[in-house]
Amino acid sequence: MALIPRLGIVVAAALALAQPAAAQDFPNHPVKIIVPFGAGGPADVFARIIGHHLQEALKQSFIIENRPGAGAVIGTNEVGKSAPDGYTLLMMSNTHTVNETLLPNRNYQLLRDFTAVAPVNSSDLLLVVHPSVPAKDLKEFLALLKAKPGELNYASSGPGTPYHMAAELFKSMSGTNLVHVPHRGSGDARTSVIGGHVQMMIDAITTMAPTAREGQVRALGTTGQTRASVMPDVPTIAEAGLPGYEATIWLGIMAPAGTPKPIVDKLNAEINKVLSLPELKTQWAQQGAQPLVMTPAEFEAYLRKDIEKWAKVIETAGIKVQQ
Repeated sequence: MALIPRLGIVVAAALALAQPAAAQDFPNHPVKIIVPFGAGGPADVFARIIGHHLQEALKQSFIIENRPGAGAVIGTNEVGKSAPDGYTLLMMSNTHTVNETLLPNRNYQLLRDFTAVAPVNSSDLLLVVHPSVPAKDLKEFLALLKAKPGELNYASSGPGTPYHMAAELFKSMSGTNLVHVPHRGSGDARTSVIGGHVQMMIDAITTMAPTAREGQVRALGTTGQTRASVMPDVPTIAEAGLPGYEATIWLGIMAPAGTPKPIVDKLNAEINKVLSLPELKTQWAQQGAQPLVMTPAEFEAYLRKDIEKWAKVIETAGIKVQQ
């Protein structure tokens, strides 16, 4: 009978020794990063940048796959069902921390079914309108919205995305009524605003700033606490007419729950090396993005705090979506 407990101890010891060895060998075949958003948006763009650098550092292919739909739920579900071996990763954003409250009927829970690997970056958003909108600044736009409640639309890349939540926060704080027009991805939403089919969008500054500079849309405000260095002539929404307003977009990497800690730690260390590259910092700063460097434990705490933050916003503003 004593052999059974001893055998259990031997097996446990063998598994404990095997995990570091597995991490040393990781990756020995291609790694997939699933982006649950459309092509061309910030998550897609930065996933490809991170994947490129990891591929060079780890001498193994990192394949980016876009699986958009249902407010990021479709692609996220796919990762959650994958083997917890480090070979299928999720490029996620604050869409996921919002969805913990906004979409209660999901098949997964973020901090139960996934493990935090590393954040990637954060950036401000940019409120833009089509040039046909008769408002030259934010105060004029607010006056227009109050004069025409429910007559103007705003685009987003779907329920729960930073663009959706930033606009709903804007509506709530300004007491205005804009109609939400969700799209399959941020690229489609952006195209709708540029084409004049939808009047407004709050978009990532990293992707919308060039379009605003070209005059295809009119920038009325940025969403950070201070003016964005990439568009210094554009005031923050808070200073332009809506005191206290702030919203951002951030991105990060998660893996299925149960992924061995040595593999998570290895991925975290390699991602943090990428984020510390001077040329990358300079390039991202020019686009309006700032790298976020944390340990897995720090990133998990960051996620918990963000889930709590958006739960309060959603409850206070009474934000709901149909599922």
